[in-house]
Amino acid sequence: MNTARTLVSFDWAAKKILRDKANFDILEGFLCTLLKQEIKVVSLLESESNREDETDKFNRVDLVVEDQDKELIFIEIQNSREVHYLQRLLYGSAKLIVDHLKLGDDYDKVRKVISISILYFLLGEGETDYVYHGATEFYGLNNRSRLVLKPEQKQAIFDGVSKLKSNVFPEYYLIEVEKFQNLIQSDLDEWIYFFKNSEIKKEFKAKNIQLVQEKLDLMKMPEAERRAFERFMMNKARERGMIKGAKIEGHEEGRVEGLAEGEKIGHEKGLKEGHETGLKEGQFKTARAMLADGEPLEKIKRFTQLTEQEILKLQAQT
Repeated sequence: MNTARTLVSFDWAAKKILRDKANFDILEGFLCTLLKQEIKVVSLLESESNREDETDKFNRVDLVVEDQDKELIFIEIQNSREVHYLQRLLYGSAKLIVDHLKLGDDYDKVRKVISISILYFLLGEGETDYVYHGATEFYGLNNRSRLVLKPEQKQAIFDGVSKLKSNVFPEYYLIEVEKFQNLIQSDLDEWIYFFKNSEIKKEFKAKNIQLVQEKLDLMKMPEAERRAFERFMMNKARERGMIKGAKIEGHEEGRVEGLAEGEKIGHEKGLKEGHETGLKEGQFKTARAMLADGEPLEKIKRFTQLTEQEILKLQAQT
């Protein structure tokens, strides 16, 4: 028997519900599970998408959390693919550091930033994992030995950031929700299951995760908020549909365009997958015509950029 209830999606909760201090325990539970240390959320700080605006987009929500060690944790929920996502991620963490350093402050006031991205699209390809961690470390060019700081350098870092961390540089966590196959193997998987399915199973035991069941229950929301949430989800679905439709349309346009260009010149490669497919078809068509006219093999190769094996295969087919 399925005892799970449908809950408010995490991006909506981050936009509306988790900003209430009474609900910081949900964020604390997730952060403790991911970072494997106790995190106490002290406050939420201002960021670009923290501001309410009628023109708010549905594809991104972010939170800037300040913990008990004065470290900054940047939680970003991204629903649609962005070509320059990693560049923007780097810019976001750098800007966060600069924005929280007062003019004239010494460098020991630089705040540690942890950036957590909950991604509802695939950022990489061919990977087998769905949670990635990146940090800056230094290795020797000659022997690949890791740089070990002198005691006074370590102490300077420990004075500026949490004793639990020795790296002052930003750290990045990327969670590819769509890659997760709903196989629960850890406490973190329970949270990712919630991100993906908006459900909490009765047997889940990760820290504070059962509080999600109580505080984000869709049926407990006031009618006006529930309707606003439903509009939010419909808008998200419509936006995803528009993006998918644009991809299909662009692929077909590229294929047709590539076919025409392939028939004309037979050697330029298309920039897109559909373009490349059409171009190949055009090259084959041009090669068949040249074979029918009795053109020599070398000329066909030079003109169409096909391999000798491809041309001989076409010749055998005719």
